[in-house]
Amino acid sequence: MKTRTSIAIVAIVLGSLAAIGANAQLPDPGLTIDTARTAVVITDPQNDFLSPDGVTWGLVGASVTANKTVENIESLIKAAKSVGMPVFISPHYYYPTDDGWQFGGAVETMMHSVNMFGRTGALSTEGFSGSGADWLERYKPLIEDGKTVVVSPHKVYGPDTNDLVLQLRKRGIDKVILGGMSANLCTESHLRELLEQGFEVAVVTDATAAAQTPDIDGYAAALTNFRFLANANWTTAQATGKIKAGPSTAVSAE
Repeated sequence: MKTRTSIAIVAIVLGSLAAIGANAQLPDPGLTIDTARTAVVITDPQNDFLSPDGVTWGLVGASVTANKTVENIESLIKAAKSVGMPVFISPHYYYPTDDGWQFGGAVETMMHSVNMFGRTGALSTEGFSGSGADWLERYKPLIEDGKTVVVSPHKVYGPDTNDLVLQLRKRGIDKVILGGMSANLCTESHLRELLEQGFEVAVVTDATAAAQTPDIDGYAAALTNFRFLANANWTTAQATGKIKAGPSTAVSAE
């Protein structure tokens, strides 16, 4: 009798779980833009990711081109600046002293081996202009306008190792519109850490891109996780339209 009862209970539970799984839909929390409390954050808008001459172009170039990532990052920054919304850049730099690291993950090892984001020193800009670590030329007027906040470099993927959170908190910002490179690494790591730090985050899914190989699609992986994690997932057209619509606009993915 007990065995039959146990089997019946298990059957009910499994049936309920199956029904939940079949009908489950992830909620769409959305995000309300308030220009006084919202910032655009761009990760790694640098030549080594976004220029055909960059050391990773063979891995990310197809995704960057398909998404029009270069153009969309520019549009996102311009939209923010048009309404006085602050823009933060979280860059990736490696200095000669970083060659002393004794271990690293797969992409870390690759980055060091190809001198990705390499600079001659923390206090030197020798050889920086036009290098893989430099901004795309088209971004320079926007980033170097004296208003954009360029935070200290993150050293692996996330802002855990730089001062982005401090800089945002000091300005009373608790909402972030996130874009930049690359989707499943630095961008996703920034999303995760900002969420853990109590920020609301919307990801602009075509203002990023990722490595794609015959057996790995980093962009598809990122889109899946963005949908699970972010408060909102927008296209650049959606994000820029809502930013320009006014100082306080209710926003949700469409």
